[in-house]
Amino acid sequence: MKILVYSSFTFSYLNRARVLFQTLRRFHPDWELVALITDEPPEGFAFDPASEPFDRVVWARDLGIPNFEGWLFRHDIVEVCTAVKGPFIHQACSSGADAVIYLDPDTALLASLEPLERWLEEHDILLTPHLTDPNDDDMAIQDNDISTLRTGIYNLGFVAIRTTGEGARFARWWNDRLLSYCYDDIPKGLFVDQRWCDHVPALFDRVKIVRDPGYNVASWNLSTRKISVEKDGCILVNGFPLRFWHFTKLGAVGDAMTKRYAGKNFPVYEIWAWYKRQIADATDPSIPERWWAYGAYADGRPIAKSERVLYRERTDLQAAFPNPFASGRGSFQQWLEHEGA
Repeated sequence: MKILVYSSFTFSYLNRARVLFQTLRRFHPDWELVALITDEPPEGFAFDPASEPFDRVVWARDLGIPNFEGWLFRHDIVEVCTAVKGPFIHQACSSGADAVIYLDPDTALLASLEPLERWLEEHDILLTPHLTDPNDDDMAIQDNDISTLRTGIYNLGFVAIRTTGEGARFARWWNDRLLSYCYDDIPKGLFVDQRWCDHVPALFDRVKIVRDPGYNVASWNLSTRKISVEKDGCILVNGFPLRFWHFTKLGAVGDAMTKRYAGKNFPVYEIWAWYKRQIADATDPSIPERWWAYGAYADGRPIAKSERVLYRERTDLQAAFPNPFASGRGSFQQWLEHEGA
């Protein structure tokens, strides 16, 4: 089976993506690895794709999204990095690959994902739920069970499809939804790409919900997943091999949630320490922290989220300012300063 794996990120997450692709290369040297980047390299950083641990780069601007500048402006950095996942996976169904896997840049493999290949022989769509066991502690219920009711039952840091049949039908549907409705707007029932996939088991056949606890281990399910290390070095989760970990919220927030639910499960902290070393080694100091080329107008002034939402909701503004990133006379930025106040 020919498998393509991609991850969507900006240059501020290049260090995480490097670690992900290094681990993919270690366990699956025959898979095609693609970096989907919605960004431009910062000044002073010499980006050489040939020296990176992925096979090729696809720039979001080359996905053929109509009115790309206006479409991109309507999203913040998280929204757009999830929105482009749809058009890529849809187009990848015509790439010659038999299956396409998406992994978030802040995931890393700890063992082979070979079982996915076997499951994709029988199923067209694979999803991992945030939770595979119920919590019985009130804090865990509020942090994890209730949280996923708001943000989505399935974690879309992972999805895998066959490029034919129901997999291809899913890819076209997801493409359409994410191009139009990939926003972080929980009061309106939206949480980027994730809430959409709550519909998947009802809308599509040949769907497998991966309940193996070794997949997509993260702070939100550590309350029910026990990590152990065998004498031969094999890492287990509830007795199953640990396949990949989702290192969400690297930093103080991630540390706090991990400590809350790992408790005295000390292998968890060893895994996190390993990951932090990998990230440090993969970090290029010439990339400014929180860099995103599309985070500011042409004159360098940061774009506020409220300005993106206003543009998103006003079709008249979209028509009047097809490139809202511009500065100066006749720009959306100038309109905001004089009319939008």
